[in-house]
Amino acid sequence: MHLIVADAERCMACRTCELSCAVGRASISKNLIEAAREAPLPRPRVQVRGGEGWQIALHCRHCTSAPCLEICSTGALQRDGESGVVFLQEDRCIGCWMCVMVCPFGLVRPNTDLGRAWKCDGCFNMEEPFCVASCPTKALTIKDTEDDSLITEKIAVWAQIAAGIGNPWKKEEV
Repeated sequence: MHLIVADAERCMACRTCELSCAVGRASISKNLIEAAREAPLPRPRVQVRGGEGWQIALHCRHCTSAPCLEICSTGALQRDGESGVVFLQEDRCIGCWMCVMVCPFGLVRPNTDLGRAWKCDGCFNMEEPFCVASCPTKALTIKDTEDDSLITEKIAVWAQIAAGIGNPWKKEEV
């Protein structure tokens, strides 16, 4: 499976990935100027988060044992058999937010404007995700999970950060 991987040391929290995702995936016009006038405003599927000394663009991890997929009572969340990506079939979502509550990374979000869940699907039906293509620092890349043990290491580090255990990337002041 291919995942979008973020390099925290390259990310400058410019939010270009969010803007590109919102316009490319959620807008009707697919044009920045026109998208800014749409109602509801297009929302990104990627989220830039940060704290003291760090920032990163976060995407759905498409968990092997995906709690969101398991809890979805309507079958709106599904796994693509070929790519392994967990995606939302939007017309089946009833907006119960159960998937939002069980996502261990907080990456499935409610879209109250549309009354359904909202999550990154890695642009799995496209040649290159909008966020990856637009990142000015190349902090976002596509990696094959079977070939790259670095991904497993980075996921473990971000799980520590999310749990408040620590941040190995934080620069200690001397």
